[in-house]
This record gives sequence, C-alpha cells and structure tokens, in this order.
Amino acid sequence: MPKFDPWSVFFRREWSRNWPFLVGFAITGTVITKLSLGLTEEDAKNSPFVQRHKR
Repeated sequence: MPKFDPWSVFFRREWSRNWPFLVGFAITGTVITKLSLGLTEEDAKNSPFVQRHKR
C-alpha cells in the first residue's frame, strides 16, 4: 500500500492562494536588480540619496 504524500496537496493549495504574491515578488526583484546593476559610480556621486547616507 503506497503512503499518502501530503506535500503535493499542500503545494497545490498554497500555490493557488499565493501565486500573485510570488509572481509580484519575482517581478519587483527583477526590476530592482536591473535598475541597481544599471547604476554607475558617476550616478552614485551625483545622487543626493547617496550623499546623505555616505559615511
């Protein structure tokens, strides 16, 4: 007799409830990463935010 595996039921139920959050998190992370990698040292020198938080 095969054992019942509750993980497949759990993941299917949780995916149907949480996919909008996970997809939004992935999209936001991708956008932030692309913007962060596009910055140069010159941009950092000219940024008021960086200047305020520089130690």
